[in-house]
Amino acid sequence: MATRSVIPFGPQHPVLPEPVHLDLVVQDEHVIEAIPQIGFVHRGLEKLVEKRDFNQFVYVAERTCGICSVGHGWGYVSAAEKLLGLEMPRRVEYLRTILEELSRIHSHLLWLGLLADAFGFEALFNHCWRLRETILDIFQRTCGGRVILSIMIVGGMAHDIEDSELRAICDKLDGLKRDYNEIVDTMLNDVTVKNRLCGVGYISFEDALELSMVGPFAKGSGVEHDMRTTGYGAYGDLEHFEPIISNECDCYARCKVRCAEIPQAIDIIKELVAKMPSDGIGGKPKAKVVPEGQSHVLIEQPRGEAFYYVRGNGTKYLDRFRLRTPTSQNLGGLVRALQGVDLADVPMIILTIDPCISCTER
Repeated sequence: MATRSVIPFGPQHPVLPEPVHLDLVVQDEHVIEAIPQIGFVHRGLEKLVEKRDFNQFVYVAERTCGICSVGHGWGYVSAAEKLLGLEMPRRVEYLRTILEELSRIHSHLLWLGLLADAFGFEALFNHCWRLRETILDIFQRTCGGRVILSIMIVGGMAHDIEDSELRAICDKLDGLKRDYNEIVDTMLNDVTVKNRLCGVGYISFEDALELSMVGPFAKGSGVEHDMRTTGYGAYGDLEHFEPIISNECDCYARCKVRCAEIPQAIDIIKELVAKMPSDGIGGKPKAKVVPEGQSHVLIEQPRGEAFYYVRGNGTKYLDRFRLRTPTSQNLGGLVRALQGVDLADVPMIILTIDPCISCTER
């Protein structure tokens, strides 16, 4: 019987700029078991509800992670508004949904660039991140920031986005879509990409359900779970929406799902801009305290379902804020996907779950 060894993978390694650490139990060149170790970037963000009032805490929540900051801000303010009994104007819901779909494009383009870089395709990496700059420029022009936007507040939006600006965004997205179609053709049809991804990191539909996987990681195994189908925000006003899934159940399937979600997000944004209501954007709530009670919301982040929970105690400070991120849901699936694979495939498999350790550990 071959000798088993334990190889530490991370928390710093050349493939993925995330402080994820795994102890890989290997036999020859095959991974027998993967044991995740977490806790390297714990920042105590949830504890800060005791020192920042419910209006201030939105700026803490969206700093959970830069890439997912739009969703974290939306998730927190939605939970707080639900606790306060506030109903948002439809224009607010539309604007928040548009910003979240822009964030989805930004996140997936960033991930596609990292995947190309892992293959050694520097030109493809640069093209993906060049297109990502288009989204960051839109954020800067409409919100003032490129990563942390700080436009969502409890009770509405910090400021409106003019209809003319929204139409200009659609024009920019049309140009982005044309360039993106050329990139995605290379990504999905290149022989080298298929050799590295097809048949690697297999997770069956049954395992994906059993492990409660979410996001593109689950959709690549045929799981049609997407919180946008519940119609929160402005998603309920779309004429037609179906989650994008793939049934190959491997790393290539997860790549296909993310590639297809980018043009889908562009179409969602264009439809919402065409239907944009003209009512106001609200403002900060008049309430000075958060009532006793609790509330929660679920939204679909670029990486999958995210859960936000708040509990009030009758003061301006929350008793509790709890966030469950998509990556924490997908760690079980990651461990399963790594069992029995070649050691050389470990970086690709980890990359295809698109882990966000900053979100997970907080």
